[in-house]
Amino acid sequence: MPDTNINTSALSTPLIDTHCHLDCEPLYTQLDQMLCCARKSGIGGFVVPGVHPDNWPRILQLAAQQPDLHAALGIHPMHVLKADSQCLSRLEELAKHCVAIGEIGIDPDFDPPPDVQVTVFRSQLQIAARLGLPVIIHCRSKFQMTLQIMKEEAIQHVGGIMHAFSGSREMALEFIRLGFCISFSGSLTWPGSKRLRKLACQLPLDAVVLETDAPNMAPQTYKGQINQPTWLMDVFLELCALRSESPGQIANATLANTLRVLPKLCGSVPMQPAARHKSLDTAAVTGGNYEKGRHFGYLGSHHA
Repeated sequence: MPDTNINTSALSTPLIDTHCHLDCEPLYTQLDQMLCCARKSGIGGFVVPGVHPDNWPRILQLAAQQPDLHAALGIHPMHVLKADSQCLSRLEELAKHCVAIGEIGIDPDFDPPPDVQVTVFRSQLQIAARLGLPVIIHCRSKFQMTLQIMKEEAIQHVGGIMHAFSGSREMALEFIRLGFCISFSGSLTWPGSKRLRKLACQLPLDAVVLETDAPNMAPQTYKGQINQPTWLMDVFLELCALRSESPGQIANATLANTLRVLPKLCGSVPMQPAARHKSLDTAAVTGGNYEKGRHFGYLGSHHA
């Protein structure tokens, strides 16, 4: 449980949610209310990664309408069967307006054949390299394979973020050597995440960023509910409780790290957070309990 005695209202640095699916339901239809709540809690920027080509226009529209929302486009491993040559060409064109390519990677828990996942992953890494854009990597269990592919594609020249990392310290350090930051999400607060909390203590602070993965991976306090960017503060508080640095140092470092690995954000993030309300409506997003795992509400039957 995070140390709620930390005075977050004294922080002079905003936090950045480096991974939130604001294009997904139910977040999308309640976006104004949810963003208002998040901004008041001290969240100064939101990176919205793409998972399916059909939603790329929505993400770009959100980024055009909200100056603190930043688009990243990609094809998630569960949707790689959509990635024909025309789709990849479209990605390369649209990504010129983005801060990163993502969310991309390899995940054996999803149905597309492993060889197809690898091929599409490589194709997207190559697009990122050509455009000089960082990448947001989704990886479950296949860390060594993912690392090898990234090295073969010389992705160290663009760097990026290892999203909701769940690997070992040794693997984390390998990705850091490639110019990547390690992102911690709500899972850092879960009782069973002992290895992850140990990792959060061990990594160099200049390699750590924060995310919610909303609407997934709600912090323990809100487990089973629809996650939202406001609750990034729970992840931050847990990290503060685990590490020896002050909350101010951790906030400053996570912001600096995010701007370093996602350089297109530079100049668009307010260096002072919005004034925090003493009492925030952290239940701004409604819709009942939310089952972790099969996420992205807009996928429904249309994308089944």
